[in-house]
Amino acid sequence: MMTKTYLVTGGAGFIGANLVRHLLTAGVQIRVLDNLSAGRRRDLAGLPVEFLEGDIRDAAMVRHAIQGVQAIIHLAAHTDVVESVKSPELNLEINVKGTFNLLQAAVQQGVSRFVFASTGGAIVGNVAPPVHEEMAPLPISPYGAGKLAGEGYCSAFWGAYGLPTICLRFSNIYGPFSYHKGSVIAKFLRQIQQGEPLTIYGDGEQTRDFLYVEDLCRAINRALEVDLPFGQAIQLGSGGETNINQLVVALGEMLGLDRLPPIRYAPPRPGEIFRNFVAIDRARKYLDFSPVTGLQVGLQKTWEWFAGAGT
Repeated sequence: MMTKTYLVTGGAGFIGANLVRHLLTAGVQIRVLDNLSAGRRRDLAGLPVEFLEGDIRDAAMVRHAIQGVQAIIHLAAHTDVVESVKSPELNLEINVKGTFNLLQAAVQQGVSRFVFASTGGAIVGNVAPPVHEEMAPLPISPYGAGKLAGEGYCSAFWGAYGLPTICLRFSNIYGPFSYHKGSVIAKFLRQIQQGEPLTIYGDGEQTRDFLYVEDLCRAINRALEVDLPFGQAIQLGSGGETNINQLVVALGEMLGLDRLPPIRYAPPRPGEIFRNFVAIDRARKYLDFSPVTGLQVGLQKTWEWFAGAGT
């Protein structure tokens, strides 16, 4: 029986470094395509993976990277919401044109499954949660618009060419290898390490749905294996909301209040969602998904990584 080969774009990044390790336990071969703009090749050191340094905006490189693979997990993206407001052109080139390059090459090579890393809150905008797949899209940032365009192309390539695509809308993911992330948990842990004040934008009552990265990896692996409603989206999150002030309390309980730096409040940032958590009924139905890592346990595991190998 032939061993399957999966291509993971952005495989040297935060989620990629975790996903590659998870998939290797399933006995598949992994090829990584990453331009190392955010990830580090050393985060894959010692792993039996084929590494290609290249950019998804380079159509020739994409065609080369995709040869002989049975499935693609497309993680590579420009993910910073605030930066997308400052530089919408860059976000368009990476998140839309890069995704299109991969989809087009996947059709040409007869790839059997294409998993697209998308987002929930950035696509539907400021709506009353829980966010779910039936909500009308109303992105409030170029990042959300770019991910919505990617979902649209995934739907079109399933409808027009029969490419089995699935869009997984990630909530706020945290865990090991997130040292470069601008997301709130990674940022707070870096600030704690460096003894800097914890900066909260707004009043701290804004909420997020935090999902530990290993739970996410299990869901991605399932999406590669089971029958799905192709061309559509599935939300992935914890199914609950935590506000930023509550997150600070949880960090204080984990570390001890004497180790928690001062809190500094700053004005809200444009393009960010105020309140967000997701409904995961569809993920339960199609992926048998149920997150098993609670926030306090996940924070502890993430902090241990930051305090050890996380620099």
